[in-house]
Amino acid sequence: MSNVRSIHCPVAQESIPRHLAVIMDGNARWARARGVPVLAGYEAGVLSLRTLVRCCCAWSVPAVTVFAFSKDNWQRKQQEVNVLLQLMSRVLVSELPLLQEAGIRLHFFGELHKLPDSLQAELEEAMSATEGNTALQLCVALSYSSRQDITKACTQIAELAASDKINPSDITSDTISQYLSTSVLPQNLGEPDLLIRTSGEQRLSDFLLWELAYTEFHFTDVHWPEFGEEELRVAFKEYARRNRRFGTH
Repeated sequence: MSNVRSIHCPVAQESIPRHLAVIMDGNARWARARGVPVLAGYEAGVLSLRTLVRCCCAWSVPAVTVFAFSKDNWQRKQQEVNVLLQLMSRVLVSELPLLQEAGIRLHFFGELHKLPDSLQAELEEAMSATEGNTALQLCVALSYSSRQDITKACTQIAELAASDKINPSDITSDTISQYLSTSVLPQNLGEPDLLIRTSGEQRLSDFLLWELAYTEFHFTDVHWPEFGEEELRVAFKEYARRNRRFGTH
C-alpha cells in the first residue's frame, strides 16, 4: 500500500466521512452466480476490502469499521464457518506487513472468545503490532452483535451503579457509548458518518445499532466482491450531496 496517496480524492476533503462503516454482503451469492466455491467469493471479497482500505488511506478517512462475521453467522454450516475462520487467519498473516507499512491501526471487537484460540492469539498480536499507527483506524467486527454489545454495556453500568461507583442520575447516552466496543476509537470518531451495504440488502442486521443513529446510508445492488474504487467514489459523492441537519431545519 506504499502508493496509496496516488489515488485522487472524489470529493472535497471537508465532505469526506470521518468514519465509514461497511456491511460487506454478497460474497456467497457472487460465488454461486458464477458456479465457483463459496471460498472463491470470500477470497474475492478480501481484494475488495484491500481496495477500500487503500482508498480510505489515500482520501484521509480517519476510521473504517467493517462487519466481517456476525454472531448469527455461527449458525451457518460448520464447513463454511471453518473456511471463513481459516481465511481470516491467512489474510491476517499476509496483510499485516502491508497494513504496517501503510500506518494502519487494527482493532477487533465482538465476542472474540468464541473464536479458535489460535485466531484469538493472532488478533491480539496484530492489534499489539499496529498499536502505534495513526494513518487509519480499521475496526473489524467479528462474532459481533450490536444488541449483545449494548446489553453488555448496560450490564457493566448497572454493576457500577449497584456498587455506588456511579450515580444513576449521572448516566447519559455518552456513558453508554463509553462502554460499547467502538469506544476503542477516539470519541469524535465513535459514530459513523456513512454506512455502505452491498448486495441489495437494506437493513442493519444487528450492526452498530447505537452508533448509527445519525448515520447516512448508502445501499447498492453490487455484490461485495465487485465493489471497487468506482463504487466507493459513487458512495462518497452521494454522501457529499447530503444535507446532514441532525434534527435541525
